[in-house]
Amino acid sequence: MQFVAFFRSLIASWKRAVRGWRERARWLKRETLALYLAYRDPRVPWYARLFIMAVVAYALSPIDLIPDPIPVLGYLDDLVLIPLGIALALRMIPPAVMAEARARAEALAGRDKPTSRAAAAVIVLIWLVVVVSVMMMIR
Repeated sequence: MQFVAFFRSLIASWKRAVRGWRERARWLKRETLALYLAYRDPRVPWYARLFIMAVVAYALSPIDLIPDPIPVLGYLDDLVLIPLGIALALRMIPPAVMAEARARAEALAGRDKPTSRAAAAVIVLIWLVVVVSVMMMIR
């Protein structure tokens, strides 16, 4: 009987954790879209726009800097770099602008999100430079 109770509590804990992860993923998607919308607002300072452009381009890029199949490190960018970039970008944006962008992001939440082909090209270029550099060092 104790084993069954333990197993049920374990499953319940797992379900709560998965719900928390899903909510966190939804938050990241909403904030990324809100940052994209805030980027286009003229009240945002130029340095914040540059940083937001980099964060959003990387978040929306179909190619990761660190490929996901690499154990542990593959998900590091999704779990650490993107949330950290979003948190820093949020500090650079005026609160009124971010509130408007979040409202617009909620309205657009059900639609397809934009993808950044330019960011994908930059990531591919970085990987090509790394591969060529390693090949040159091996010779």
